Amino acid sequence: AILITALLAAPLLIVALLIGLLVSVFQTVTQIQEQTLSFVPKLLGVGATFLVALPWMLQLLVEYTARLFRAMPGMVG
Repeated sequence: AILITALLAAPLLIVALLIGLLVSVFQTVTQIQEQTLSFVPKLLGVGATFLVALPWMLQLLVEYTARLFRAMPGMVG
């Protein structure tokens, strides 16, 4: 379950990290220290990544759930 959670969160976290890094470098170079400048690109990037990765994420969750249900009889008693 922890591995599945990490796999599902990784693409979104990586995109947020990269966009945050790029915006920070941009802010440092231009000396613009506006908080919303960091938030809006991250929101758009993570949202777009979520929409692109959604089919893969759902497939992963469905496979995990199916394996869990198949293994349940062996877990009881």
